[in-house]
Amino acid sequence: MVTCWDVTVPGVNGEELRRAYLYLPACYDAEPERRFPVLYMFDGHNVFFDSHATYGKCWGMQEYLDRTSTPLIVAAVECNHGSHNERLSEYTPYPFRNPRFGKVNAYGHETMEWFVHSFKPEIDRNFRTLPDRKHTFIGGSSMGGIMALYAVTEYNSIFSRAAALSPSLWVSPKEFDATLDSAKLGPATVVYMDYGAREFSNHSAMRAEFAHVCTRLLERHVLLTARVIPGGEHCEASWERQLPFAIPVLMFGL
Repeated sequence: MVTCWDVTVPGVNGEELRRAYLYLPACYDAEPERRFPVLYMFDGHNVFFDSHATYGKCWGMQEYLDRTSTPLIVAAVECNHGSHNERLSEYTPYPFRNPRFGKVNAYGHETMEWFVHSFKPEIDRNFRTLPDRKHTFIGGSSMGGIMALYAVTEYNSIFSRAAALSPSLWVSPKEFDATLDSAKLGPATVVYMDYGAREFSNHSAMRAEFAHVCTRLLERHVLLTARVIPGGEHCEASWERQLPFAIPVLMFGL
């Protein structure tokens, strides 16, 4: 079951409303004493419903979790859809300049502060979550993927596991390297990261950067699952096909 309601992210775009989405597993009502891990996600409008998705195709998350009877709550938030790179700004922790987008300001820190100090407490108050670090995950794709990596490193006391599908590693690679250097990583930090084989040509040196980030995560003793997807592309249909790989990594051993 997926429910929707309106939220604001004041540190990013003031009082403008956007949708929040919450998936409860099929067993939630049938097992009233049970508590569940939570996966927080970016680009929530693309996660559950084709009719809400930017390009008319969602991840099919509800169908996958129902089909597999996965005991997981998913809490996702819609991005800013402004026409002046607002999504890029709220999903990057580091300012950057790009020939296509020009100068992009960074509100990724403010986004994460809202997730950690407003959204997560609301979810924990109102639903039967397992609120501890071990059972709190974060995930996203593209710019949401780089945010998931940023969250699991910079906010590692909150999130123990992350799924980064097609992360935008081309954004400020030196700055992300510095984050990896300074991050205080707790035990059993788990990361699933993938990239589509057909995506590597979208940005220069991406194959090398993907390999570099994998190496750096391993150097920091992250429990990493990394995949290059044969024929994989930068789209929701491709990311939907990776759910049978990404979700079991997040749930493994719990």
